[in-house]
Amino acid sequence: MARSRGGKQQARKGDGAGRGSRESVVESVDGGLAELIPDRDRPAGWTLLLDGAPQSHVDLDDPAHLSFEYQRRIGHVLDLAADRGRPIQALHLGGGAFTLARYVAATRPRATQQIVERDGPLVQLVRRELPLDPGARIRVRTADAREALGKLPEAWADVLVADVFSGARTPAHLTSTEFLTEVRRVLRPTGTYVANLADGPPLTHLRAQIATAAAVFPELALIADPTVLRGKRFGNAVLVASAVPLPVAELTRRAAGDPHPGRVEHGRDLLSFTGGASPVTDATAKASPAPPASVFR
Repeated sequence: MARSRGGKQQARKGDGAGRGSRESVVESVDGGLAELIPDRDRPAGWTLLLDGAPQSHVDLDDPAHLSFEYQRRIGHVLDLAADRGRPIQALHLGGGAFTLARYVAATRPRATQQIVERDGPLVQLVRRELPLDPGARIRVRTADAREALGKLPEAWADVLVADVFSGARTPAHLTSTEFLTEVRRVLRPTGTYVANLADGPPLTHLRAQIATAAAVFPELALIADPTVLRGKRFGNAVLVASAVPLPVAELTRRAAGDPHPGRVEHGRDLLSFTGGASPVTDATAKASPAPPASVFR
């Protein structure tokens, strides 16, 4: 059975097979109903769901393990953002279960990181049930992502990760050229921006986001499942942007070697992929499309 706290929560029954004595945790947060589900195959593994949609997976015993395919792709970008083991300064817009910040702390132990997550009750839940390593240099702030970004100094971050979803949709104010101009201001001259985007056929949102990034950054790459890029199904795509050349060849090699191989698009092919889409501004911005109900069945 699940543990449930608070008047609005509803406990959900699980089969518990292979999970030992661990129980699911179900709790209402600002973003909906949060569930922490024990991983049957990893003794310290947990999956975070919000309103039934998988958000994050964490292995407390092995924080360098990335289970979700989009997080593995972001992990490749983080690995290549600086020389192996070198400490970096990283900003994470969107917290989830703090998976990617834990990954950076495990692979770059002296890294300095900030997580910005608007959902305060979710932050409290994750801190309580999936505590961070007290030795990790990770600060968690409860704030709106764009407001927090605007308060950071120029050239603060080596890497900026955007993985913000509200009701399974990226908020409109985090999709514009004005937002990405702030991102570039906060990044160091050689810094890397990486964003988790979600879209499905006809890929209108994804194409517009690439055009928007191209208006701010000279170097772009996109990592995604080939079926997503062909507009065959709804899914995630990882956008990478920088003011300096990206390690495209190594990203391509790593993405191709994943359990769920991804394809990397860049250069002229990526710009052609936009199909002439116009950059998004604050005046024209819309939230990303909601995924079809079948995605999470």
